[in-house]
Amino acid sequence: MTEAGTQPKPSDPKEPLSLAPPRGMRDLLPKETSLRDWATRTILETYEQFGFSRIETPALEHLQNLKGGEGGENLKLIYEVLKRGEKLDKVLASDVERDQLADLGLRFDLTVPLVRYFCANQNELLFPMKAIQIGSVWRAEAPQKGRFRQFTQCDIDILGVKSDVAETELLVASSQALLNLGFSDFRIRINDRRILSAMVAHCGFAGRFDNVFIAIDKLDKIGVDGVEKDLIAHGHDAGAVAKLGELIRASMGEDADLSKFAANLQKGGEGMAPELSSAINNLAVIIDAVQSCSCGKYDIVFDPTLVRGMGYYTGPIFEIGMKGYSYSMGGGGRYDNMVGKFSGREVPACGFSIGFERIIGVLLDNGAKPIDSKEKLALIFDPDRDKTSDVMKAAEKLRNQGFHVSAHPRKKDMRKQLDAFAHHEFSKFVAFKGEVDNLEVKPLGK
Repeated sequence: MTEAGTQPKPSDPKEPLSLAPPRGMRDLLPKETSLRDWATRTILETYEQFGFSRIETPALEHLQNLKGGEGGENLKLIYEVLKRGEKLDKVLASDVERDQLADLGLRFDLTVPLVRYFCANQNELLFPMKAIQIGSVWRAEAPQKGRFRQFTQCDIDILGVKSDVAETELLVASSQALLNLGFSDFRIRINDRRILSAMVAHCGFAGRFDNVFIAIDKLDKIGVDGVEKDLIAHGHDAGAVAKLGELIRASMGEDADLSKFAANLQKGGEGMAPELSSAINNLAVIIDAVQSCSCGKYDIVFDPTLVRGMGYYTGPIFEIGMKGYSYSMGGGGRYDNMVGKFSGREVPACGFSIGFERIIGVLLDNGAKPIDSKEKLALIFDPDRDKTSDVMKAAEKLRNQGFHVSAHPRKKDMRKQLDAFAHHEFSKFVAFKGEVDNLEVKPLGK
């Protein structure tokens, strides 16, 4: 397996074995794993209440699918898998380009595999399809806090619904999942790719919108001045750049007003294009519907500078942010053209991905614990005295009382052993005395 743009290197048999996981990947200790399992259960149960069903796709995907799915910058971050056996030997023996060495890749998100899955299995699926996916994805990027090379994504998607009911349901369901995890007072930002295109065209850019979108997407990191410098450096017209900067500055600070922003795009024009009018009306409906469901527990606002990185988005796009964190906790949007690329059949599609790793990080920062977990109890026995069958009967009796029970042989320094249990979140213990009907449950000190 190789990262995109690299050649495989022969291993050195003398090199010592490494205890560290590969860079950008992690070993998960029991405490975090327990929290992740609880979060996964909570999210799944919430989404199932909204009618979504869980599906699974392989970690490996056909390379041409990954590279043809308009994955934006992620196309540069694919872990490619070399051809095997005779196929690889044949390629190596011929004078071909490097990109012929691989035929598979690790998925960089769950959307491209979902669309392939839908096209391959649509005769067996309820249509419209409402899918849940939770699984690992891989991106060969520079690791940093909150960003890994292997991480879990948690997606819901609706395929077959063109109405803005789809976007609204995705946002309400995902917001409810966050509420059920204990989050509150978060904010959804929403925009539309059609509004972005209209804004860029209004400012005088022509034919290079993707490049402009990439620059706007850096706004949080480099500011308006940085966006303007980036666009000038890429050869864009200075007047168009200045006009865009002015429009962005006018929409910053207080929440942008959708109606006023639309009116600004009409100034000097001949009226609003039908596609832009449709986009604005759709956003207004979604914002109103989500607000009506929020009961004041979270907010949704229009943000004309929201871009989202994927190239496959065609309509509304959205992200969820939380106070005190500079990065988003989830995002998604509508991608109506992707199914047609796989099957030739146009099927509307929309999805949302909760930022699972970032949410787990926030929960860990706040000392959160699974709220549905049972108490952990250590059953300490004497291996030289106690019969195995009696130890098992005692453990079963304690489990029937509602404990999670782990049997451990007694150590010489029992005080140190009890401290270790407390450190690993056991709350109770029983010092087994050989009598199944005489089990004294005692609390563990912290």
